[in-house]
Amino acid sequence: MKRRVIILGSTGSIGRSTLDVLARLRDEWEVVALAARSNVAMLSSQAAAFRPEAVAISDGAAESSLDSALLDGVTVFQGDGALVQLVDSVACDCVVCAVVGMSGLRATMRAVELGRRVALANKEALVTAGSLLVPLAERTGAAIIPVDSEHSAIFQVLDGRRGEEVGRVFLTASGGPFRTLSPAAMDEVTVEEALKHPTWNMGPKITIDSATMMNKALEIVEAHWLFRLSAEQIQVVVHPESIIHSIVEFIDGSMIAQLGTPDMRTPIQYALTYPARRPCPSKRLNLIEAGQLNLLAPDGERFPALRLGYEAVRRGGTSGAVLNAANEAAVCLFREGAIGFCDIARYTEQALRQHAFIAEPTLDELLTADQWARDEVARCMLC
Repeated sequence: MKRRVIILGSTGSIGRSTLDVLARLRDEWEVVALAARSNVAMLSSQAAAFRPEAVAISDGAAESSLDSALLDGVTVFQGDGALVQLVDSVACDCVVCAVVGMSGLRATMRAVELGRRVALANKEALVTAGSLLVPLAERTGAAIIPVDSEHSAIFQVLDGRRGEEVGRVFLTASGGPFRTLSPAAMDEVTVEEALKHPTWNMGPKITIDSATMMNKALEIVEAHWLFRLSAEQIQVVVHPESIIHSIVEFIDGSMIAQLGTPDMRTPIQYALTYPARRPCPSKRLNLIEAGQLNLLAPDGERFPALRLGYEAVRRGGTSGAVLNAANEAAVCLFREGAIGFCDIARYTEQALRQHAFIAEPTLDELLTADQWARDEVARCMLC
């Protein structure tokens, strides 16, 4: 029988890549539900191509624009709780969580609660609520398989090895478009410049996170929860070629890396087919043509966001929620032209320093911390 998959965030870059993978795996997988925030035109087109049982639009105002002819017999969920309703109502074997930001957290938690395989591309869920999600998965038997290229690489390298055998992991970072820009020039960076990533084709929020290297700060926290690593066991290295996706160093000094061309379809497909592998449409890596592969230390002066990830891991509790929410709010303000590029890390750090820390928060307390951090960033802008 075909396995059934739900895609949350189907109209984003990860969602579209997932559908491209699934189009080639039609003999094995059936797309039974799709969800988007507000891109009705693309969601309608995807529904026409894959004929799911249900769709969800989390922006309720957009639902009326759905093409009813394309959705004949399809259940439609809408509004704030639409993603959770979708996960609750449609039986499946796997949920691909590709919703950017905090909007996917509750649906991710519900999928884990139901014991589903979760192909997780949403950093924010683990950064904010890893202390709840990971123990919940252990109780329900849900498999959380990372889709981020760096964490997928670590997952592939470890593949059944015991955690106590790991010495360190190295998360590689492209360095973004400003790897060689002087610290003084960073304040003058425009939104257009920040959205020009040299290697990856991603959504705007993730692209800006890459430019500030806040994406690595969030990935440090994510790696902590996924692989139960301390801050001291996680190291970031700049790798401009984006061919080495991560490296694991074991306690005997051996290092194993996962390499490949920068194409998100590879980790997406592996999350779906694990533990099996299938032919993938990604371009094959030619090491001779690739030539020299560089590994460089990140510049903490250019990229102060990195240290915030380590701080969030060491403090734990509500720190991850504040880090994620403050950054998300600051990125929105930067994209609107309200603050400068370097203010993203500055305002995020201020929120992290000022928040009322809770060591063992509930979900409601995490969500409260999330909202507080957003309000704090707005307050900082007005000061």
